Amino acid sequence: MKVVGISGSLRGKSNTLQYVTAALKVLDQNGFETELISLRGKEIKPCNGCYDCVEKGYCTIKDDDFEGILGKMRDAEGLILGSPVYLSSVVPQMMSLLARATFVAYWNDKFFSGKVGGPITVARRAGHNVAFSQLLLWFFINGITVPGSTYWNIAFGRDKGEVEKDEEGIGTMKLLGENMGWLLMRLNS
Repeated sequence: MKVVGISGSLRGKSNTLQYVTAALKVLDQNGFETELISLRGKEIKPCNGCYDCVEKGYCTIKDDDFEGILGKMRDAEGLILGSPVYLSSVVPQMMSLLARATFVAYWNDKFFSGKVGGPITVARRAGHNVAFSQLLLWFFINGITVPGSTYWNIAFGRDKGEVEKDEEGIGTMKLLGENMGWLLMRLNS
């Protein structure tokens, strides 16, 4: 079984990337195939509401990185979505990906339904809960089951490397990985 983790941070070696990696590492150590996708250096154009995906079965917006990422999301049994929080919301690049992915999936056999997913948000101080809710709502509207952890999957950090000081945050992400693995095994046995 495969789990894809997507980091919405556009910074190199970002805290978000490290938290998503911590969750994926646990899954990898438990025999899951994992892949980390960073939106850094990728272009994801926003959904323009054309509804071409309803008739054609795919997104007609071209010349960006959406299709390749969507294909990996579609093929995975598990998804981890991580976003930094700058203004109490998920970053625009991640929201563009998720909006387009939802439209294509919804009108094409709801292919996200039945997957397992987990949200991660990272902020310097506040705004986690709004962004966390945005990601949860995305999982819910797509029929994705979300396991819990010992706390919400939020973490603290602004400057590079601050992730290493947030022991509770790292522990929460590791437990998210463990719980996702457990749930994936139960659902696919």
